[in-house]
Amino acid sequence: MVVAIVAGSLLPSEAVDPLLPDWNDKLIHGAAYATIAFWFAMLDRAPRRQLWWALRFVLMGVAIEFAQGATGYRDFEVADMVADAIGVGLGWGLAHTPLVGLLVWIERLSGRRDHTHR
Repeated sequence: MVVAIVAGSLLPSEAVDPLLPDWNDKLIHGAAYATIAFWFAMLDRAPRRQLWWALRFVLMGVAIEFAQGATGYRDFEVADMVADAIGVGLGWGLAHTPLVGLLVWIERLSGRRDHTHR
């Protein structure tokens, strides 16, 4: 997911736009960052580490915007940074609901068992 966000943010728009839904750009930013923040929160359930992941993703969004501004073919937009941060906040917020157990529930439903702890 990190690679997809970085690549999608730094490739020329012509290469990425056909792959994205026809949504508002800020909704795409928010959805991507909400998804990644929530995903990592599901993988790392320690509250303090979840906060660190969230902060890292906010910083990633800021860094990517500066990198976009340096490319010459993408635009630097503070509004994108805000959309990214709002998305991270939403994903991190979902991590504090029962939905944080979604991956465990799916794994149990699929019948998979963790065989690493014998």
